[in-house]
Amino acid sequence: MTLTNATSTRRIRRLAERQTTDRDALFELLDGELVGHLAAVVDGAPVVVPMGYARDGEHVLVHGSTGGGFALRAASDRSTVAFAVTALDGLVYARSLFDSSMNYRSAVVYGVLEPVEAEATDAALLALSERLMPGRAAEVRPTTRKEASATRVLRLALDDVVMKQRAAGASEAPDDGEDHSTWAGVVPLTRTWGTPQASPLTPAQAPVPESVVALTTRPAPNRRLH
Repeated sequence: MTLTNATSTRRIRRLAERQTTDRDALFELLDGELVGHLAAVVDGAPVVVPMGYARDGEHVLVHGSTGGGFALRAASDRSTVAFAVTALDGLVYARSLFDSSMNYRSAVVYGVLEPVEAEATDAALLALSERLMPGRAAEVRPTTRKEASATRVLRLALDDVVMKQRAAGASEAPDDGEDHSTWAGVVPLTRTWGTPQASPLTPAQAPVPESVVALTTRPAPNRRLH
């Protein structure tokens, strides 16, 4: 499967060989991360805000308060936004600082934010919840109508995407003129969840819920160097 780039000018020019059009790689990136950065131009000035998100099929879902925010404004203005997600997989130690690098996967999605229809809001909020805190919705009280009405869910189609990645060791060659007795290689970066910490008002005898146990014991989503 390949990515769809509706705008032909959105092409990586520097190190263009690192661009990928593999849609499965895009989904792996989006499904493995929890935070993206939404960017828009507001009153002539750039605004970038980090926010949690979820991929729902061919869309990215984000949410915010109905009381305002630049995302809602961008949606109502039908202005183009950019949503960026990056995963750092490791640091690449070469034999010079100039040649040192990172192993990473990054994607930028361009498009117009669309409000999720009222009848689909509950399902969209559940999708966000299940992505960020899987299983938690079944353990807590239902969302009230007041809470739901104060929340707006927006979606961004995965139609115009540029993705770039690096997954390799340090650049080297037998005749590169470097001192090969100097160590070179990759330090992979992995993430793990810490020990759950109960809130001050949670009774000491309250068991850690299944959703938290599952979250803290499942493998991290990082992709190791091949």
